[in-house]
Amino acid sequence: MVKRKMAELKIPVTVLTGFLGSGKTTLLNHILNDQTHGMKFAVIENEFGEIGVDEKIIPEAVDEEVIEVMNGCICCTVRGDLVEALKRLHKRMDKFDGVIIETTGLADPAPVVQTFFVDEDIQTMYTLDSVITVVDAKVILDRLAEEKPEGVENESVEQVCFADKILLNKTDLADEPKLKSIEGEIRKLNPTAPILRCVHSKVTPKELLNIRAFDLQRVLDFDPEFLEPDQEHEHDKTVSSVSVRIKGNVNQSMLSRWIGRLIQEDGANLYRYKGILAIKGVEEKFIFQGVGMLFNGDISDMKWKVPEAERENIFVFIGKNLDHDWLKDCFKACLVTDELRFKVGDKIQANVGEYTNGTIVKLWDDGNAYRIELDDADKTNVYAPIDVDTYEPSLRRCLG
Repeated sequence: MVKRKMAELKIPVTVLTGFLGSGKTTLLNHILNDQTHGMKFAVIENEFGEIGVDEKIIPEAVDEEVIEVMNGCICCTVRGDLVEALKRLHKRMDKFDGVIIETTGLADPAPVVQTFFVDEDIQTMYTLDSVITVVDAKVILDRLAEEKPEGVENESVEQVCFADKILLNKTDLADEPKLKSIEGEIRKLNPTAPILRCVHSKVTPKELLNIRAFDLQRVLDFDPEFLEPDQEHEHDKTVSSVSVRIKGNVNQSMLSRWIGRLIQEDGANLYRYKGILAIKGVEEKFIFQGVGMLFNGDISDMKWKVPEAERENIFVFIGKNLDHDWLKDCFKACLVTDELRFKVGDKIQANVGEYTNGTIVKLWDDGNAYRIELDDADKTNVYAPIDVDTYEPSLRRCLG
């Protein structure tokens, strides 16, 4: 760990920005887990929704001593909270060598950056090292071209303009002509920032840390009013977040069906979604995240540290024209609520094309309501994911 021997030495700050789902949190985790830079960081994690998800993962992934979490948009409603958080952290400056701020994907970086130049106390405590913007090769051209209501800024454009370095992420999802087109559009907005191509936000930390890249004059050249204290900032009012925090255990099959339908029917309006879920019969956390119709979710290696009855599900959806009540009701419908009809040892008939005699051998096995051993020569095992007769293989008690 780099020792800070002089109390007056300013602490370097790196701002990670980029639109929803671009790969900022993945990048942050790479930095925190990297063993080559020899630094320890304080992290300020910002979520647009009222319930945070990322902070539930970061503290378990790495032993960071100082983590501050703010919910709401860091560039407007919680700007004062950012100043207070930085001041609190400075009192513990012996515990870290730098600060990383990950903004919500809907944040305009301007007010965040401005904080380090208009607040006198912050100026004496910190130095803004760089603004790193992560862009998603799959969708960035659409985001840059998106028409916004009058008076509303395009956050993706602002994020590119303020970048000192740009990570063109998810390059495996675009061909070379598209990548060159993206780089061309980026350079129209920001001709000086280096562009690094990457997959899964994998970049050597030394490319991003202590690079002393932020240049205030460059910002003033394209935004002469940048340091004016009363600049207006307005978000697109059609964009909102839906958050749910609820105890219980989820039926994995019902969840998969709902998520699949949601993505197919409403994927175009889903800017970002992510969550941590408790799957019935599974000891590890199910972690999912997605952008539009690109969904990624699986059982993680992070075990629950509380009893099954105390496990808490958290999810956040961010997008346009979202039906909040419908999303909440659909998720709640995936929770396991009723006692199962059968118990281990019960003789049943399972409809596997035709009704076949079998025995219940396990309940809630790997997320499935039942595991059944059929009375055939091979003692075949089959699963019944849901305890309803409309789902194959449906079950009934033995008739004989």
